[in-house]
Amino acid sequence: QVQLVESGGGLVQPGGSLRLSCAASGILISIRAMYWYRQPPGKQRELVATITSGGITTYADSVKGRFTISRDNAKRTLYLQMNSLKPDDTATYYCNVRDSREYWGQGTQVTVSS
Repeated sequence: QVQLVESGGGLVQPGGSLRLSCAASGILISIRAMYWYRQPPGKQRELVATITSGGITTYADSVKGRFTISRDNAKRTLYLQMNSLKPDDTATYYCNVRDSREYWGQGTQVTVSS
């Protein structure tokens, strides 16, 4: 059974930083691309960052230069380092991985507010 468990969200002031983690079990993540998505209040879920099995990363324009996606295959964990946070980054953040199916974690809430 595949499980993805996100953690690390919280309330942070504008300009602050957070590091999200996504612990995976039941799936071999080293051979798969992994993704961070977010869903702002009242809006659709959107792709934030991607990391391939080979470590190639891509980012949404809105977070480029501020967010960094990384992975530790030995720990089966995906990360998202978020710096220079803005109120528009407020959202529930989800990690995602796919094989023949698509898997989502339960999400972790990030609120950027003074």
